[in-house]
This record gives sequence, structure tokens and C-alpha cells, in this order.
Amino acid sequence: MSVVSPTVARFEYVLTGADESFLWRRDDYPWERNVWNFHPEVEIHYIPNASGVLLAGDHVGAFTPGHISVIGSNLPHDWVTPLGPDECIPGRDIVIQFLPAKLEQASAFLPELAGLRDFLARAQRGLSFKGRAREQAEALILNMEFQTGSLRLSTFLSLLSLLRDTEEFDTLSSEAYVPDLSYGSLEALQQVFAYLFANLSEDIRLPDVARMVGMSDSAFSRFFKKNSGHSFTDHVNKLRIWKAGQLLTDTSLPITDICFEVGYRNLSNFNRVFLRHHNLTPSRYRKLSTNRRILPLSQTVADHMRIR
Repeated sequence: MSVVSPTVARFEYVLTGADESFLWRRDDYPWERNVWNFHPEVEIHYIPNASGVLLAGDHVGAFTPGHISVIGSNLPHDWVTPLGPDECIPGRDIVIQFLPAKLEQASAFLPELAGLRDFLARAQRGLSFKGRAREQAEALILNMEFQTGSLRLSTFLSLLSLLRDTEEFDTLSSEAYVPDLSYGSLEALQQVFAYLFANLSEDIRLPDVARMVGMSDSAFSRFFKKNSGHSFTDHVNKLRIWKAGQLLTDTSLPITDICFEVGYRNLSNFNRVFLRHHNLTPSRYRKLSTNRRILPLSQTVADHMRIR
């Protein structure tokens, strides 16, 4: 397995056409912008046909086909799908990006738009949508591909109104997350993330990673906590448990083999960490996985309670 991820993170420059107030774009994966990045634009992100792990601020969590999220202004983010050499996923990402300042300016003439302010404030921490709201948003996003002019704008505003009014969402990043958005910090963090994804099955040690980015152990520990929102050990565990969940769902590998495949050297420790993250043992998690996809965690736990 390989994860395509450049060693340099960047501020993403988003360019809209002279006749557009927002950008709608479909991207293959991977491409050059698939990195840990941030930008002043709010981003609505739809992934129709892939799974992987979403990093958004201090959030680390799985995504599955049909995923829709909103990422607020300057919230660092990345969606990572493990791929084999030369593998590509056509049209993995549909991205809508817009400057909240444009909506604020327009609200001076169209006061109905002022109702979006609270939604944009919530989106600063990142939002992931589910249920009927996600299904309706999916249809609106797809409809926009071949629309133009005022019809596309109308659909865009309908999408924003839908996402504003629904309660079917989860907040991603915590209020405590305040990253260092300087270029050097993001570059170092992207280098660390790329290394972790590529070496999850190996013995990952903080001193080795600190040395890789030219920091002392203590300086790196503080740097990583501030910019990822987690301790180094917690972050590695989150990635390993995400990968374990993927293997439990998508393969028939024995749980002992999965334990070692994701970097644990002790089955008891693996079971304990997995239970802490999912409120399920690995064997129960596998039994509750259907159609080679991970059930939403809230539904998984609910089913677990009924089965017991």
C-alpha cells in the first residue's frame, strides 16, 4: 500500500471565473492539491466513490462513499485514500468553494442571505452530514455540474439553506484547536502525516519522527499537539484503528493478522485500544459491518445495544 502525499503542504489558491461567485470542480485522486492544506474559502466536499480517512483540524475519522462535509475558512484538512502504485480514482472528489465575505457583502442587498451567518460560524470547526439531509445535498451537488448562470446559483443557495437548516450533522474539530498556519509548520506537519500513513505497520517512534523534521523530542511533542490537536501517540493510534476498521470490513484477514498489519505488537493492547475508540471489540465490529462498508458509528453502537 502506498499513500500519495506530497512532502510540502501549501496554502491553496482558489480561483473562480469572472462570471462565477463560487467554484464547482470534480477532481481525480490523487492530484497535486491532495495535501494537508487550508484556504480562506469555505469548502463543501463530496466524495461519491471512495473511502479513507478525513483529517480536519484535530478530527481524525473514516469516510465512506457518499461522504459530504463542510470545511470552514482556514481549517486545515485532507481526505486520504490508500492506493497502490499508479492507482487512480477518477472523479473521487467534487468540491464547491466560496468566500464567505462575498455572501456577507451580498446580504447588504439580499437580506435573506444574512441567515447564513450562523451556519458559516458552525462550519468553522468542520461539519459532516448524514441521513436524509446528506441524500438531498448529494442530489443538489450533482445537479449543479451541468447548470449555469442563475439556475446554478439558485441550486447553490438551496444547498446552503439545506445544510443550514438541518440537524443531521456532526461537528468535526474541537473548539480548542488553534493551529499554527505558518508555511514552515504546515510543511513539517504534512511531512509527518505522509510518513505516518506510509509506515502504519512499522514500529513508529517519536524520536525518529522528531529527528526527521529537525526538532528535539520535547519540541516536536509540543509542536505536534498544537497543530494536530492530539498527542503523537493518540494520533498514531487513531490512524491505526481507522486502518484496522477498514481491514475488518473489507478483508477476511484474521484479527491477529490485522493487529500486526496496523502496527500493534500485542493483541491485548490492540483489542483494548480498538474498544476504547469504537465501543466495540474488533470481532463485534466485523460482525456489524455490512456490504463491505462501515456502518455509521451511532448506528453501529445502537445495533450493538439491541443485539446484546
